[in-house]
Amino acid sequence: AVARPALDAARRRVRRARRALAARGLHECVTWSFIEAPHARRFGGGADALRLANPIASALTDMRPSLLPNLVAAAARNRARGHADFGLFEVGPIYAGDAPADQRTAAAGIRCGANGPRHWLTAPRATDAFDAKADALALAAALGGPADSLRAAAPGPAWFHPGQSAELRLGPRNAVAHFGMLHPRAVEALGAAGPIAAFELFLDRLPPGSGKPRPSPPGGDLQPVRRDFAFVVDAALPAEDLLRAIRGLSGKLPGRLALSDIALFDDYRGPGVAEGKKSLAVSVAIHPRDRTLTDDEIQAAANAIAARVGKAAGGVLRETAAR
Repeated sequence: AVARPALDAARRRVRRARRALAARGLHECVTWSFIEAPHARRFGGGADALRLANPIASALTDMRPSLLPNLVAAAARNRARGHADFGLFEVGPIYAGDAPADQRTAAAGIRCGANGPRHWLTAPRATDAFDAKADALALAAALGGPADSLRAAAPGPAWFHPGQSAELRLGPRNAVAHFGMLHPRAVEALGAAGPIAAFELFLDRLPPGSGKPRPSPPGGDLQPVRRDFAFVVDAALPAEDLLRAIRGLSGKLPGRLALSDIALFDDYRGPGVAEGKKSLAVSVAIHPRDRTLTDDEIQAAANAIAARVGKAAGGVLRETAAR
């Protein structure tokens, strides 16, 4: 038998990215690594060093600074043939610097039309920026990246809508991805019709060593306890700051209890909430370690969560704020 060469870490990551995005219902594209000069400039490229001396077509003169222009052009061709609701992705090299050596590996995806299949039980919902964010976070998690540590910072790059886009950062400077609704002018320039939700994640910006399976929460077969919290916070506070504060408590609660499934399920502003404030409702699963939790232990964990949110995000339990 002929031994096959082992894939290096970078190629394994590319393979996992393709499988993860296909599993989310996106269809893979393989497009040219070069685009028209105006599109390259619109998407952050256009450096003289990245212009081809002998292009295969007179218009395709520049190395692509992003995977998104060719994906949008592919979407335009699909829509011209009657397809309305679909998603596309590509994983491959981009050239976002000032020289050919500034090559990165990226994974990008777009969604057009309605989200999900047509069904008589549910009304169709237009794809939005949060669908693109979910794709980016799911990809980061599938690659073993610290998806829970990524922080959204608005706005995204200039080719995105400024009010419906953001970067996903790991720390203050490392922009791992960006997502949102593409700017109408960028979509129109590529001959497509919007709205189009998109994301682009840079595989080589994820920390090295990613890809290890995450340990499951302790407790084995013990049933987790689920609790809902509604916190009143400043209206300008990003919900991610509150979620991050709660995530940081896992393993630090009384009894070293673990937390999981920390999710925002409501954002309310109106009667009952003061002007300049909003109510964020969060669901949390509390995992016992070796035995069923008592009421006092559950209450101690809930008190610790409320105290942490108060200190880190200035949040007050809504029932307390109403008194």
